[in-house]
Amino acid sequence: MDVFSACCTAVRKGVLIHRASKQDKEFHFQNWFSARLDGLHVNYDKPARNTYPDFRLVEVTEGYEIKGLAYPGREANYDSNSQVPTGHHNGRDIYYVFGRYPKDAADDDYPVIDLVVCHGDFLNADHEYVHKNKSIKGFGSYGDIMIRDRKMYVAPTPFALTSGTTGQQTLILPTSGSQDDRLVKVGDLTRVETEKLVIGYMFDLKNNTIKAELVDNPGKGTKHEFTAYRLKGSEAEPVTIKEAKIEAPEDEDADAD
Repeated sequence: MDVFSACCTAVRKGVLIHRASKQDKEFHFQNWFSARLDGLHVNYDKPARNTYPDFRLVEVTEGYEIKGLAYPGREANYDSNSQVPTGHHNGRDIYYVFGRYPKDAADDDYPVIDLVVCHGDFLNADHEYVHKNKSIKGFGSYGDIMIRDRKMYVAPTPFALTSGTTGQQTLILPTSGSQDDRLVKVGDLTRVETEKLVIGYMFDLKNNTIKAELVDNPGKGTKHEFTAYRLKGSEAEPVTIKEAKIEAPEDEDADAD
């Protein structure tokens, strides 16, 4: 609650994101968020490459994964490099912070257009899957080339999953009986588990095709309930879940992304 409130207050006051250089395509929004934690005097492990989540709080079992999105631009999904979204990791509750900023800002300082902080379970409720990179040797005409299987996950953003979050600052949490006095409820959101689960895949190197291995989901149809909040004094525009037709997973051409 403190972190979300600090982010909302900064947006309201017009605290800008600072881009250190034109080559800074990753850390500018992350630095903006870290300044909010510093303002709260929160102790956290410093972010580093190939660590998850980006910010791991020390005195509270919470972690924050930061996703800055240029707007207008790609907003339906985002690349999760080698880590599938989850709401629980290594003993911590994981929260995702999505912030959108102007795509073609002329200056190196620009505003946060809108913000969504959501519990990781809103993106994926599975806590059991453990990501690992594997490899095989023996590829190529001389048999001395290794193929490394390094997975990239592409997950939907809250802006694609919901209506009413554009231009706002919204907090999405698993539904519970408690509520902070600083917040006002603006929506009930339900996500429903799919009928099939992907438990593996096979890649044909001769035909360059990939095929998913599917099983029935024992939790199919299970509803996961979430509540959307805003800081009091914000616009109370309702937040709703976008209707999504649940279909069997499809094979896609990643090069077309």
